[in-house]
Amino acid sequence: MDQLHEKYTALQTRLRELGSLAVAFSGGVDSTFLLRAAHDVLGDRAIAVTAAPPFVPVREQNEAADFCRSAVIRQLVIPAEELDIDGIRHNPPDRCYHCKRMIFGKILEAAGRNGIIYVAEGSNTDDTGDYRPGMRAIRELGVLSPLLEAGLSKADIRALSKELDLPTWDKPSFACLASRFVYGETITDERLAMVDRAEQLLMDLGFRQFRVRIHGDLARIEILPEDFERIVAGECRKRIYSALKSFGFSYVTLDLAGYRTGSMNEVLKK
Repeated sequence: MDQLHEKYTALQTRLRELGSLAVAFSGGVDSTFLLRAAHDVLGDRAIAVTAAPPFVPVREQNEAADFCRSAVIRQLVIPAEELDIDGIRHNPPDRCYHCKRMIFGKILEAAGRNGIIYVAEGSNTDDTGDYRPGMRAIRELGVLSPLLEAGLSKADIRALSKELDLPTWDKPSFACLASRFVYGETITDERLAMVDRAEQLLMDLGFRQFRVRIHGDLARIEILPEDFERIVAGECRKRIYSALKSFGFSYVTLDLAGYRTGSMNEVLKK
């Protein structure tokens, strides 16, 4: 624990040196922790900037707004029209680069208009092992990654979040809905809604960590292996199948490898 608190002290020192900071805030585990840490040392000179794109479920946007209200942190919400950009809508392998480039460009503009010098995002040491083209855009734009600089892992952030009594300390990991699509498959509002509704159903059924990947008209469900028995139980299986069919999927499958981050990137490694 001493090493963990040393990392946290280093993070606080770094944030204090910045003087003012706009945190790209999604309401997830990492950005909530970073925003809280920044607000603790910078006060009103730390603000949250949340992009409100079609790639983020409304429930996530609402949770982000609720946190800022309860913590009395100023939040700016900016529109992001990802589907207007071919490099995003057509979902090439570097989609995340174009998306981050556009969104963080808008966040930088919003920060500047409000007299904030620096912009930061919530990447941690666990984010360095997968294919993440969005990190290139972050570096190009000069956006800071203080959690990564401090050497904090996801487990570190959860442990410190629990100490700080943050509501997100045990929140399941979330990624934007665009990550559910096969590379090269056009992303549309209708298909984003299909994925969002499918994942909301799994959440309502009590599953905590999952993804619903979309392959044409096929839904590939990823859940934790320990949940396999429950999802294939009669009534649960029937309810999921019936609901996803009504959402527009023709086929519904369970991925036997189970939940894992970045599964759409596996084809890029061959």
